[in-house]
Amino acid sequence: MADPCRIVVMASGNGSNFQALIDAVAAGRIPDSKIVRLIVNRGKAYATTRAEQAGIPWEYFNLISHGFQAKGENDPAKVQEARDKYDAALAEKVVNGDFKPDLIVLAGWMYVFGKRFLDPIDAAGIKIINLHPALPGRYDGANAIERAFADFKAGKLENNRTGIMVHYVIDKVDRGEPILVREIECREGEDLHQLEERIHSHEHELIVEATALVAREIVARKSKTQ
Repeated sequence: MADPCRIVVMASGNGSNFQALIDAVAAGRIPDSKIVRLIVNRGKAYATTRAEQAGIPWEYFNLISHGFQAKGENDPAKVQEARDKYDAALAEKVVNGDFKPDLIVLAGWMYVFGKRFLDPIDAAGIKIINLHPALPGRYDGANAIERAFADFKAGKLENNRTGIMVHYVIDKVDRGEPILVREIECREGEDLHQLEERIHSHEHELIVEATALVAREIVARKSKTQ
């Protein structure tokens, strides 16, 4: 039997998608897999409570609190230098730490990685995937749902549809190859909060399905090399 797919989850907040992954691994819906670590970049992230309840080790690693960037710094060159150092340090932690992941799942991770993180992760053969609440090529980056809703209200949203996707992470924000995509129709008479709730209700299922798909490929590859 092949070694399990070792998963690191990165989250910044409540961790409801992280909880969906925990539950799915426990139920065998993400087969031959194990969540080996949670990493958070916000000290009060409730995801850490979920990790403790599930017996999953976690750690907090923050750009400012861990001394990479001075609080209030807004000089673009210094900010970029700080982010590069943070990215490199986190990549070192992941690649050479004792938890040795095969897959990183960004589940509400509110930080954009650059090449100083992504290149070492890729060189180590670690896959990295992200959940984004928009369709491929639309509404990259932050506030995607709000921007889609504004276009819908203005009559500018194509086919009145937005959606969610899980995609591989590259150094262009939300432009990596899609793994799974789900369209969601915007409805007349619905407010932004209602649309957000409907989109979030689909996210848990999609991140589980996509993680299972990638994990199966990783386990199959491992079995061929044993």
